[in-house]
Amino acid sequence: MSLALTHVPADRVSVTDRGSGTELFAYVYRPEAAWEAPKPYLHPVRSLSGGLVTDYRPNDHRWHKGLQLTASHLSGQNLWGGNTYVHGQGYLALPERIGSMAHVCFDEVAADGERAVLRERLTWHPHDGELWADEERRVEAHDVDPVAGVWSLTWSSAVTNRRAEPLRFGSPTTHGRPAAGYTGLFWRGPRAFRGGRVFTPGADRGSGARSGDRDLMGCQAPWLAYVGEHDGRDGHATVVFEHAPSNDHAGQRGTHPAHWFVRTEPFAALAPSWAFHEELVLAPGETLARTYRMHVADGAWDEERVAARVKEVGW
Repeated sequence: MSLALTHVPADRVSVTDRGSGTELFAYVYRPEAAWEAPKPYLHPVRSLSGGLVTDYRPNDHRWHKGLQLTASHLSGQNLWGGNTYVHGQGYLALPERIGSMAHVCFDEVAADGERAVLRERLTWHPHDGELWADEERRVEAHDVDPVAGVWSLTWSSAVTNRRAEPLRFGSPTTHGRPAAGYTGLFWRGPRAFRGGRVFTPGADRGSGARSGDRDLMGCQAPWLAYVGEHDGRDGHATVVFEHAPSNDHAGQRGTHPAHWFVRTEPFAALAPSWAFHEELVLAPGETLARTYRMHVADGAWDEERVAARVKEVGW
């Protein structure tokens, strides 16, 4: 196992697995179109065998870019991109509400063979460019297993409110649209993954957990898996998104709960939503810290294999 980094300043950092020769992902931080709410993102993301597991600027939502941290409704602004949902009126083109997340600098860009780490500072802005938040972000590739055909990525973000008033994180659902609680870390799968299989712990054992995007939309679970089939090559890939225990995703320790946003139709997408049913309110000077893990595996994994991987890597 050996991971290598390539940094193209003002553009991207790419991480490659030397064993397979596969570029596992590119972290792109150059500015892009204002209408798409510019922000850094990961694309392409690939399995060890080279299977693509992200999409970029699809024609249905040009602002969907691989894996990215988003804020669809933030104190009246849209740091998600594209049209803004307004209750009673639907989605409207409101360019004056489109904000951005800007790269400031990297504190670390390093690979030691077994791990590759990016530590970045960013700023969050409404349309007028005012400073609303600072973010410290850490993205790490690790635990490459060529025998099992899987590797893992851990994403941590700490967002601090720099306004003199609260930041209110919402979603289309908190603003009146059912089953549209997307915000937070958002993954858009490739077009070929449409109609894939999704499941949470217990779904294959009849223990009360469910499978299928209609069943799982808005659910709570420590992890959620998505199995898709490739175009252009044979075979499947499985992506698993997992909460760190520190996230308190169910709100059992009194913090704001998280619920899964997941779709298999009309496209493949999921997010551990920050604000599915209720707004998350961040007071001035306070920090919102969340950590997630993404496992990318070759093949159509079942619950037993996913659970074993989650346990093996651990926190």
